[in-house]
Amino acid sequence: MGRPQVIVSGPEIKAMLLRLADEIIARHGDCSHLALVGIQRRGADLAVRLKTILDERLGRKLPLGKLDINLYRDDWTSLSVQPQIQCTEIPFDLAEHQVVLVDDVLFTGRTTRAALEAILDYGRARRVELLALVDRGNRELPIQPDYAGLRLETSPEDHVNVYLSERDAADEVVVDRAG
Repeated sequence: MGRPQVIVSGPEIKAMLLRLADEIIARHGDCSHLALVGIQRRGADLAVRLKTILDERLGRKLPLGKLDINLYRDDWTSLSVQPQIQCTEIPFDLAEHQVVLVDDVLFTGRTTRAALEAILDYGRARRVELLALVDRGNRELPIQPDYAGLRLETSPEDHVNVYLSERDAADEVVVDRAG
């Protein structure tokens, strides 16, 4: 790997979330049947931030859930470490909502596939849309985001990490390019 490079700073992440909230409102109007579900861990953190923005702009509280996809991964038996199981909380009826599924980085599409399977165990949403803070390309499955904070060209060997103050020292997106 090369030297890690910060490509997005904290204020830029905030600006991306504000823009993404605008895009959601533009598509869903008053968002009366909308709910957010964040993929554990950093997707859940981003969903909380996005909910705060949307709640303020809409003047009411949107339903929020968080989803652990570890047991739905197609590679969990080949991992060298045991996955850390997080909690799943979907405290609303999926059948009554259009869901915006929130993740930090969209790469191969396998995490999103696992999330869709996990959601189905809790019910059938009216619709599911995907929001990724960073879309880094290199898909292995035919999955695309409905909303993307940043589209970034990477090679499959690169590493893209989103760091958030809820779990990390700062808010930033870091790319470590291969070679």
